[in-house]
This record gives sequence, C-alpha cells and structure tokens, in this order.
Amino acid sequence: MPSAKKSTRKQGKKRRQAGIERSQSSSRQSKVATSTQDTIAETLDIMIPELAARLAALEHLLIEKQICSHEDLVRSREFVDIRQKLQ
Repeated sequence: MPSAKKSTRKQGKKRRQAGIERSQSSSRQSKVATSTQDTIAETLDIMIPELAARLAALEHLLIEKQICSHEDLVRSREFVDIRQKLQ
C-alpha cells in the first residue's frame, strides 16, 4: 500500500513540472514569433522602397518611350486604389 501513495505523489510532481514546461515552451514560441515578425518587418522595410523605386523607373520609361501617357498611369493608380477599397 505505501508504494501506491508514493506513485501518486510522483504523478503530482510530474503534473507540476509539465505545467512549468508548457509555460516555458509558450514563452519560447512567443520569442520565436517575435523574432520572425521582426525579421519580416525588416525585410519589408528594405523591399518596399526598392519596389517603389523600380516602379517609378518603369513609369518613367513608359512615358519616355511614349507607350502610355502620364494620365494613363494616374488612371491606372486610381483603378488599383478603387479595387483595394472594394476588397
């Protein structure tokens, strides 16, 4: 009989330890998620200005080569803005 009492106590300790491990693992997951978000934000901070510059260069070439007019580009931007608002 005494051995049954000891095993019950051990299970209680395991449960407490499992609770500690869960909080530590959720803490680790939180750190990983924060790190991932920081990496994505940093990447976007680099990519967005680069894409904007490339788009401006492309628009400049389209106008220079007389493929489209400035008004065409303005209308296309307005169209994209309207589509984004609808979504």
